[in-house]
Amino acid sequence: MTEYDHEPIRGLPGDLPAGERILWQGSPEWRTFARTALHTRWISAYFAALALLGLASGKLIGAAAAVIGGAITQGLLALFAVLVARTTVYTITNRRVVLRVGIALNKCINLPLALIGSANLRNHQAGHGDIALVLTGSHRLGLAMLWPHARPWHLSKPQPMLRALPDAQAVASVLASACAAVVPHQVTAPQRAAKPAPARDHGLQGAAA
Repeated sequence: MTEYDHEPIRGLPGDLPAGERILWQGSPEWRTFARTALHTRWISAYFAALALLGLASGKLIGAAAAVIGGAITQGLLALFAVLVARTTVYTITNRRVVLRVGIALNKCINLPLALIGSANLRNHQAGHGDIALVLTGSHRLGLAMLWPHARPWHLSKPQPMLRALPDAQAVASVLASACAAVVPHQVTAPQRAAKPAPARDHGLQGAAA
C-alpha cells in the first residue's frame, strides 16, 4: 500500500464533481527535469573544472575528490528527479489545473481555469517543455509551497509551473482550449479579483523562464 492509494482518482484529492472531466494528465520526464530544473549540466561542468584545476596544479587528491564529489552530487540529483517524477501528477480538467506534488509530504494545488490569466510555454529538447501559469488576482501560493514546480526568478508573485512535460506543445493546446472555453462566473474560485479583470489572453506564449 502506498501513500497515494487513498486517491479516488489518480492525482486528484477527490471524485470529480458533476460536469467536470479530465482532459489531460501527465508527469515530468525525470531526465529533462534534472537538466532544466536542477541544472545538472552546469553542476557537472563545475566539478569538471575543479578536477581539471587540480590536475593542472598537480593536486591529484583534490582532482580525485572533485570527481567523487561530482559523481555523488549527480547521483543525488538524479534520485531527487526520479522521485519528483514518480510523485508528481499534473491534471488539466475542463474547470481547473491540479498539481499533485510533494515527495515526503504530498499536497494537491487546485488552480481554477478562471484564475489563469495567461500561460508561458518554454520549449526544451525533443519536444519537452515547461508551462508557467500566470494567475490573476491575489492568491496565497508561496514559492516554498510550489518549489520546484515554480517559474524561476519570480519571487514576489510565484507562478506555478508544469515542468519537463513530454509533448509540451500538445499539452499547451489542451490548456489553451480549456481556458478559452471557461465562463468565469460558472467557475467556483477560492479567491477572486476585487473587480472584473479585462479580457484576458488565454493563449500560450513562448517565453524563457
